[in-house]
Amino acid sequence: MKPRILVVDDEESIREFLDIMLRKEGYDVTCAEDGQKALELLKKKSVDMVISDLQMPNMTGIELLRNVKDQFPDMLFMMITAFGSTETAVEAMKLGAYDYLTKPFKIDEVRINIANALRSKNLEVENRTLKKELNREYSFQNLIGNSEAMHRIFEMIRRVSSTPTNVLVTGESGTGKEMVAKAIHYNGPLKDKPFVTVNCGAIPETLMESEMFGHKKGSFTGAVADKQGLFEVADGGSLFLDEIGELAPSIQVKLLRAIQERVIRRVGATDDTKVEVRIIAATNRDLEEMVGQGTFRQDLFYRLNVINIRMPALRERTEDIQLLATHFLAKYNDRLGKSIGSISVEAMEMLKKYHYPGNVRELENIIERTVALEGGATILPESLPPFVNTPSGRKLASSHEIEITEEGLDLDKVMGQIEKELLVKAIHTAGGVKKRAAKLLNITFRSMRYRVEKYNLGTISDDEMDDEGP
Repeated sequence: MKPRILVVDDEESIREFLDIMLRKEGYDVTCAEDGQKALELLKKKSVDMVISDLQMPNMTGIELLRNVKDQFPDMLFMMITAFGSTETAVEAMKLGAYDYLTKPFKIDEVRINIANALRSKNLEVENRTLKKELNREYSFQNLIGNSEAMHRIFEMIRRVSSTPTNVLVTGESGTGKEMVAKAIHYNGPLKDKPFVTVNCGAIPETLMESEMFGHKKGSFTGAVADKQGLFEVADGGSLFLDEIGELAPSIQVKLLRAIQERVIRRVGATDDTKVEVRIIAATNRDLEEMVGQGTFRQDLFYRLNVINIRMPALRERTEDIQLLATHFLAKYNDRLGKSIGSISVEAMEMLKKYHYPGNVRELENIIERTVALEGGATILPESLPPFVNTPSGRKLASSHEIEITEEGLDLDKVMGQIEKELLVKAIHTAGGVKKRAAKLLNITFRSMRYRVEKYNLGTISDDEMDDEGP
């Protein structure tokens, strides 16, 4: 929904100016010519912010502010004052106004102040909600598992959460690295302090320095105001650097300085800002190998890898699959308003045998999809997605799992089975697009077409044939 703003001013020209400007910014705007009408509107319509003139007949802006705060204590309120009336504006802020705008207006200033106020309000709401959810959502007990591997993770979280030491969480995508980071933060002494996440793989290199360390107004095109970096936002708490292996070398240098010296410098600034932040980093890449290749700084790796927690892949703790599947069934029953009682023995066996390249996240997606589409009281084998409900979705046999008896084995048959299973997995990963699956397997499209026909794995679409030729 668009943020809703109520503009209150006895001057029609001011109301029209703010109405036009704010609508262009994407806000839902309502106007009132005096305080009394504003209060009547607030009883009928929910708004996110009131912007009111200070000097109005019948009811001043200060009186309106008092009335609004009495009736709607959490309402954002911004005062409009004439140049030179800042003393009264300060009084308004003491009574609960978020900020004030000075006439004559500077459009950029109005735009930035309103955006900042709404952002601040949203953060307040999110923080309140988060605090209510903490025990249920982010306690380490919500890392589901009864395997020996998970018991070791739980014990490590207990031990490191009480220390300020930097932690590196490693493991494949979908294993729950961010949940571990949150569990460490919210079960330790910093639980009431900020927990800030930076996805190092999602922010362009050109913007990363500004995002992490902030910038000064005018330091580059588009920097219309000073901006705090995420290090400053996380000051006193934890900064979670997700996908740290994607960080560009130029930013690695600045990150190392911030960690070592506990200071950051905004882009365009000449002075440093002290920050006290616990770093929790995560990656699905081999940072030691990257250090050897020269793509990741060795000194930064040592600073991050003080304590390492490796999250096991789901195929390494298959005994947890039933527990996880049951947990996700209850979760999506509740979320989707369903009442599916159980997962059948046969369906559970299929879930246990699946390979899960996407780990716990993939299992959760499978259960969510199945619950959404299931019309009965029990999840049956045919309820599961096709790629699970076939032998091709099962774990590939490794060489040490294939026994060679006195009778011997048919090598061509075994190799053919493994080849077929790899083809099915690649086609599934590629969303059914054979051309893309061929690239994933590093084979030509002609070779892919031959194998698809050999193992009867479907057809090649006309579009793909047109793209690749005969």
